[in-house]
Amino acid sequence: MKWSEDKLTDGAGPRWLQIAERLRAGIKTGHFAPGQHLPSESELNSLFGVSRTTARAALDKLRNEGLITRQSGKGSIVTTPFVEQPLLTLSSFSADMAARGLEASYETQQVATRKAPAEVCEVFGLPAGASLLHIRRRLLADGAVIGLSRCWISPATIKDRTPPTARELDHRSLYGWLENECGERICSGTETIEAANSDSRLAEALETNAGNAVLIAKRRSCNAKGRIIEYAVIAYRSDRYRFTLEMSGNR
Repeated sequence: MKWSEDKLTDGAGPRWLQIAERLRAGIKTGHFAPGQHLPSESELNSLFGVSRTTARAALDKLRNEGLITRQSGKGSIVTTPFVEQPLLTLSSFSADMAARGLEASYETQQVATRKAPAEVCEVFGLPAGASLLHIRRRLLADGAVIGLSRCWISPATIKDRTPPTARELDHRSLYGWLENECGERICSGTETIEAANSDSRLAEALETNAGNAVLIAKRRSCNAKGRIIEYAVIAYRSDRYRFTLEMSGNR
C-alpha cells in the first residue's frame, strides 16, 4: 500500500499526526531515501485536503524527531539515520558499527610519535612535552563520515614495538592491534561528552559546515589492571551520531 493511498480518518488522531505517521512509515520502508525531498506543504494539502498549517505541523513533527531537515527554499529533506552508541558500552568503532549492521571503515591521516599536548601528558602521568604515538583517523559508516578520532597510546604499551602503518589501520581495528600485537585488551574506561561548534579545519574533516554542532567524546581506555592504554578525543557529527542511556527508576 502506497503511503498516501489511504484517506485520513476521523477518530484516528489529529490529521497532522496521521500525515506524520504515514511520512515516517515511508521513510522507514525506504520509499523516501536519505537526501530525498518529502512532498511540500502544498503537495500535502492537495493529497489529503488539509490546510497549510496542518501540513506544516506534520513536517515539523518529523523535523523534531530528527528524520528530516527543513530549509527555506529547499523544502524537507530526509536525513541520514543516526548511529546510536549506548553510553554504558565500551567497544571499538568497528564492533560498534557491526552491531548495528553497518560497515565500518577508516581513513588514517597520521600515525606518528610526537609531542603530546599538556592535557594528554597529564592523563598518562607523564612530564610535559613527552612524546607518544599519535593516531588520527576519520571514522566512516557505510562510507559516510561519522567522526574524527585523535588518540594517543601509552608508551608502556608500545615499548619498542613497531607502530602499525596507516595502511594497516585503514583496514583493522586499533583495539584489535593493541590486543594482538601488544597483548593489551581494553576492559574498562571512562568517557566525558560535551557539545562544541566545529571550526573550519574540523568541519572540513567531517564534511560539514564550519560552526555546525559536534559532539566531543574524551575517552580513557584501560586494561584489566586499570592502567590507561589509550586516550582518545573523538569529534562526532551531531546530525549522524548520538549517545543513548538506558535508565531504570526506583519504586
